[in-house]
Amino acid sequence: MKAAAASPAPLGDVVLRCSGLHRYLGRDEGRVHVLKGVSFEARRGQVEAIVGPSGCGKSTLLYLLGLLDQPDAGEIAIDGQVMSNTDDAARTAARGRHIGFVFQFHFLMLEFSALENVMMPMRKLGRLPEPEMRERAHGLLASVGLGEKTHRLGTQLSGGEQQRVAVARALSNQPTIILADEPTGNLDARNSTMVFDLLPRLAKDNGQAVVLVTHNPEIASRCDATRPMRDGVFI
Repeated sequence: MKAAAASPAPLGDVVLRCSGLHRYLGRDEGRVHVLKGVSFEARRGQVEAIVGPSGCGKSTLLYLLGLLDQPDAGEIAIDGQVMSNTDDAARTAARGRHIGFVFQFHFLMLEFSALENVMMPMRKLGRLPEPEMRERAHGLLASVGLGEKTHRLGTQLSGGEQQRVAVARALSNQPTIILADEPTGNLDARNSTMVFDLLPRLAKDNGQAVVLVTHNPEIASRCDATRPMRDGVFI
């Protein structure tokens, strides 16, 4: 008998917490103090926007939160488990379980179908049998309005459609946290609105925390909270 899936923790619970993060980039005379003691929390069902000028540290912070890089000082915890100073294997496993990424450029495998692109993270994680992966991918594509285009190749989709496939792919492993770096920055106004509208709806439906980096003040104003950043600190 297949075990029932565990229900997500209540909306509003803190699932991502960092404290006192410092990050330096470069060496010797070119060494730059990019993050200067940043602390941050993200909660289930909420969308947090990080805004600020280019070079202020937004993307560096997102890469640390996504366990793609390690801080020089400070701590990052996901679901209460400290992850910031673990080894590469542990961080890779945690990313697969807990984190979905949406970037400005969709990074789809264009020679594969929308369905196959959404299934790729599930295949890598290896948690579901093939029929269940396929069923879940179909459902996710339907949820982003692409239920009738599941078998189209990436090259046969518009830019807005490709980014919606990227959103579905980010959700494929039921992550605890969605990290989005300028997810609408490469889209026109109509497609920007369409892609952004998905994030708060899916976050609340699935009990996920969304952390969004954006230069778009209209999108930031529609998030649950906005955190302005300048010179490596929140202001």
